[in-house]
Amino acid sequence: DLTGMAIANSSMLDEATAAAEGMTLAKRSVKSKSDTLIVAGDCHPQTIDVIRTRAEPLGLQVLVGAAPELMQQHDYFAVIAQYPSTVGVIHDMAPFAEAAHAKGAAFIVAADLLALTLLKPPGEWGADIVVGNSQRFGVPMGGGGPHAAFLACKDEFKRSMPGRLVGV
Repeated sequence: DLTGMAIANSSMLDEATAAAEGMTLAKRSVKSKSDTLIVAGDCHPQTIDVIRTRAEPLGLQVLVGAAPELMQQHDYFAVIAQYPSTVGVIHDMAPFAEAAHAKGAAFIVAADLLALTLLKPPGEWGADIVVGNSQRFGVPMGGGGPHAAFLACKDEFKRSMPGRLVGV
């Protein structure tokens, strides 16, 4: 499994929508009572926009910027980071996943499946939720959404997952 997660769904519209679903899954599943989500500023811009749009009617505050600094300055229920970043940087995110867990928060990763053929799977370094799309493998437009996206998570979150489930 490229994501390193226990279970995945198969019915997300696109990566940005899957990230927004990851946000709501995290809110339902973690111990933190915060209504703040931290989004790394080097996530894809469309992902940031969809998260902001979905968070507003739910009363969730979205902070976008340098995630390590925001994580030190605020209480939060989850952090979303891009792996690799929108400009191709590969950050070592294991310490940030640990810091999120220490606060009772989730660590969500929007990952490129093709890059994960070479990179360490996010689940192996502490991610709780991994989202992305399969278009990088040539799945044509419309083959499950515009980009046949997915949302995978650790076993403890499976009962709150959206969409159709696929066991590993």
